[in-house]
Amino acid sequence: MITVKELVEVIAKSLVEYPDQVTVEEREDGAVTVFELRVAPSDMGKVIGKQGRIAKALRTVIKAAAVCENKQATVEII
Repeated sequence: MITVKELVEVIAKSLVEYPDQVTVEEREDGAVTVFELRVAPSDMGKVIGKQGRIAKALRTVIKAAAVCENKQATVEII
């Protein structure tokens, strides 16, 4: 079974032009798991999307996947 961290990484790599520069770090912030997504500067717009739509969709998918593991999660694009 794929972990939430791996899911963030797979989705991000499919969106960007430079998938080798995608990194995901996981940290705990109280009861919430925060996934810090880093991409190449030229790929930032592709991950965020117009008016933040892609970023919002990514966060929605990750929150839903985390619920399956009885966790709370969010994604920060850095």
